[in-house]
Amino acid sequence: MKWNRFTLKTKTEAEDIVICTLAEVGIEGVEIQDKKPLSEEDKAQMFVDIMPEGPEDDGIAYLNFYLDEDEDKEAVLAKVREALDGLKEFMDIGDATIQESQTEDKDWINNWKEYFHQFYVDDILIVPSWEEVKEEDKDKMILHIDPGTAFGTGMHETTQLVIRQLKKYVKKDTRLLDVGTGSGILGIVALKLGAEVVMGTDLDPCAVPAVTENKEANGIPDEKFHMLIGNIIDDKKVQDQVGYEAYDIAAANILADVLVPLTPVVVNHIKKGGYYITSGILDVKEEVVCEAVKEAGLTLVEVTRQGEWVCVTARKD
Repeated sequence: MKWNRFTLKTKTEAEDIVICTLAEVGIEGVEIQDKKPLSEEDKAQMFVDIMPEGPEDDGIAYLNFYLDEDEDKEAVLAKVREALDGLKEFMDIGDATIQESQTEDKDWINNWKEYFHQFYVDDILIVPSWEEVKEEDKDKMILHIDPGTAFGTGMHETTQLVIRQLKKYVKKDTRLLDVGTGSGILGIVALKLGAEVVMGTDLDPCAVPAVTENKEANGIPDEKFHMLIGNIIDDKKVQDQVGYEAYDIAAANILADVLVPLTPVVVNHIKKGGYYITSGILDVKEEVVCEAVKEAGLTLVEVTRQGEWVCVTARKD
């Protein structure tokens, strides 16, 4: 099968928010081509003595995304352009032009694995199934996570921000609601930290096999981690199944534009004294989310940051 490749020209400083905007219209797995210099963290992960000289950063980024030849590309591109036009209203994203080309068929399911290796989030080691745990690491807290092609691994700043908050607030009797479960990484972290039970919700049916596989890889019993597919924001059936004032912590690592309508709903599922941990928030959207939290009657506890991403933690008093 041939794939249609679309290359979107933008600015390096707008990369993340443009990728998030693409995700909002259903486009995942974006490739980034830019000339940004490596960070010190990136350099530390490259086991070479002399770092090669790269080209000078010109401030331009090219974002590649792919559609198979059976998809209605015109309909998809119309959604993309509409979303980009909305984005242009509050920030400079550069040309935002889109060029089309075709690629040869590739093994998209497995090629990405060469880029995902075990790594730490503080003292938690995250390991994919195709790598062995080193002898010196076997006494660490270890998560076996395979994201597949649809969900995250924990490498992104937003996930790491939530993991750090879970480490602060999870106790042995904690009941966690994870909205936008994906690979199940947040729920599995919570259970490894001693949580009693996790309820996950997601819009994508692919989350069910992803969570099932990751539960099995980490020895998590089915009764400890439940999954529902549906939109908790406006689906009363999902809300009823999740249960009201039933959770000590609700976590949502989603985009800010989803957190705003989610917050006044999710507050009904949190116990009094419980915590709401949100991430997926670009720093330019921090005030919007903080305001939504306050309007929902929650007390802002703290805002943590990593790079240009923000995590907002609040309490239901």
